[in-house]
Amino acid sequence: MTKVRAWAAKGPKEKFEPFEYELGAIGADEVDIDVDYCGLCHSDLSMWNNDWGRTEYPFVGGHEVVGRVRTVGKDVATLKPGQKVGLGWFSRSDLTNAHSIAGDHHLAHGNEGTIVGRYGGFADVVRCQWTWATPLPDDIDITKAGPLFCGGITVFSPIVSFDVKPTDKVGVVGIGGLGHLACQFLNKWGCEVTAFTSSPDKAEEAKKFGAHKTLNSRDAKSWKEATGRFDFLIVTVNVTLDWPRLLRTLAPKGRLHFVGAVPEPVQVHVPSIMGGQNQVSASPLGSPAVIAKMLDFCGRHNITPLTEHFKLSNLNEAITHLEDGKARYRIVLENDF
Repeated sequence: MTKVRAWAAKGPKEKFEPFEYELGAIGADEVDIDVDYCGLCHSDLSMWNNDWGRTEYPFVGGHEVVGRVRTVGKDVATLKPGQKVGLGWFSRSDLTNAHSIAGDHHLAHGNEGTIVGRYGGFADVVRCQWTWATPLPDDIDITKAGPLFCGGITVFSPIVSFDVKPTDKVGVVGIGGLGHLACQFLNKWGCEVTAFTSSPDKAEEAKKFGAHKTLNSRDAKSWKEATGRFDFLIVTVNVTLDWPRLLRTLAPKGRLHFVGAVPEPVQVHVPSIMGGQNQVSASPLGSPAVIAKMLDFCGRHNITPLTEHFKLSNLNEAITHLEDGKARYRIVLENDF
């Protein structure tokens, strides 16, 4: 039996307090990870608040884990104790599912979420199926890598899935926790990158992240000049926008793609996209294979999240900072148990 020290909330919006629990015997296909760092994501905030109606309390969040393998089950052959790994939103998949067999583990029915119905990474130890413990390359900064396992893969995966080309003109809507990573990925992918933002400060920052151009979302002239420009438009925000106006910026066969969980229905006038053979789509995270590909790409091109750092014992301060919209752009917690 392994005793785990963690931080847990007893109910929605209640403060996180020290909490201990015991892990049973490790399964044959499982690994235990000693947590060194864990990102704090907006999804942790949503789960803490029970915004999605599926949180179980006491709630131990944390699904952007980076650490070292502590123990491996008897059937785990690809990982060894002491190896650096990362763990994201998913912690288990049915490997007999047709989607898993095809390599799309993240789309398989019945996947286990790292913080859904179980305890996550705001702790000194977290357990998962070996499939989702992804080895961390040596050229990745372990102190900043956590957000790559949620925010990073969320924006990297559609670049791979939808065959975005180096010759494509791509727009990134929202320069925040997801958008600042999307700009870096797309720039190194070879695309012409345009950042959509209404903030002059973020416009300059977006260029530092790799945007070649910016579009002032409050400027009618900018919108007019963007008509028919983009082969791929990725929406990283979770707010309702002027969708018809965004759709008009798509080139023929261009795609409007959502990775932000927009809360209201998106109204699409079919004739307006029919003439250009345009597409509207969305995607969640990515498979273990694509996560590994992303990490390799990050190491090769020195791509890192812009992070702020807190001790895990200051989790309540950190989550308030996130809830107040002050995070620039991802928060990482350091285990100080």
